[in-house]
Amino acid sequence: MRDAPDVPNLNSLVELGRRDGVDIRPTLLRVMTDLYVQKAKHSEQEDQQFTELALRLFDLVDTQTRATVAGKIAACPTAPAEVRRHVLKDQSQSVATPAERPPTGLFSGATAAASELNELFFSAEAEERRLILLNLAYAPLMPATPMNAAAARDTIQRLEAAALGHHGEVFIRELERALSISREHARRLMEDASGEPVVVVAVALGMPADVLQRILLCLKPAISESIRRIHELALLHEDMETDSALRLIAVWQAGYPLEKKSPDTAPTHQSHPRRDERRDAPVQTARPKIRWDDYEQPRKTDSA
Repeated sequence: MRDAPDVPNLNSLVELGRRDGVDIRPTLLRVMTDLYVQKAKHSEQEDQQFTELALRLFDLVDTQTRATVAGKIAACPTAPAEVRRHVLKDQSQSVATPAERPPTGLFSGATAAASELNELFFSAEAEERRLILLNLAYAPLMPATPMNAAAARDTIQRLEAAALGHHGEVFIRELERALSISREHARRLMEDASGEPVVVVAVALGMPADVLQRILLCLKPAISESIRRIHELALLHEDMETDSALRLIAVWQAGYPLEKKSPDTAPTHQSHPRRDERRDAPVQTARPKIRWDDYEQPRKTDSA
């Protein structure tokens, strides 16, 4: 087990702000509020982090988002007092009681929620993606069903062979088949310049760290030129829970389902497993850690 805190520092997520003229702060506030209220207990540090995030974003978002967030905070008696006072001060007439309020929010509508969370993830930068991925363990999302061990090993071998041979289209088809997602979205995962989607796939499959390194080095020329970036992705691979990776894969499946094609794209991951397939789910084991002979740095670098 890791010694890291359950929820990473949320404050840097505020820097998502506006990207390319698109304001994703409302989505960010809804996502992090949903994740906060779904966890039963919080440390003092987590409360402080959420308080700063909520107070900084709440007055910057639209009226509907403020009302939605206020409703969630009103229904969460353990929410920080400062947050409750701030978000509820102008919402007293519009916020229903928990018994009266219908289920709404990021995780209540599968397809729309998947698209929203997916776009938040792809709009984020490296550190922000890390925070989102590590928080997904607390999201009330149904994780995708893991492959059985034999199928996972076969998929890992196919992905590695495609990467080593620089066969991008083969790699995309294998992602499409393995994850039960559309080919268009599989292409987006492979072509993503930052590399986290490939790490998510690696964690979900139980891919050894050395195989992931080889795939990243062969598949991502830009990443291969930065040993620091490879190191950061290796740390993410070590720290991410399998359950978090499977939750994001479920998001991809809900928002970008596998299109009906020829038998070569038959799905292997399924969000709703058949009863006989549940017996094949592998026992989760610890993934090997990368050993760095020529490059080692603290897990928390000094801010410049």
